[in-house]
Amino acid sequence: MPTIPSHARIRLIVKGRVQGVYFRASTAQQARHLGLTGWVMNRHDGSVELVAEGRSDSIEELIAWCRQGPPGARVDEVDLQRHGFRGEFTEFRIR
Repeated sequence: MPTIPSHARIRLIVKGRVQGVYFRASTAQQARHLGLTGWVMNRHDGSVELVAEGRSDSIEELIAWCRQGPPGARVDEVDLQRHGFRGEFTEFRIR
């Protein structure tokens, strides 16, 4: 049975009604609560992009949260890319 890495890195692009509904602020709050590092930002096409690193179980919780988003958001699609953990960030911030 393959072992699950203890730390992971993801890049998400979240599409739908995700700008103007506190998606970035709520995502940052959730990521910090989970002990993750990285960033979140609005994209010109109306989507939200984020990169997060940390414990694999916390990453999975953040992915699940992003599929719903905060109240007022409507998530239509989540594009997920998984990458190897780099330890690149010291905090989670809004860009």
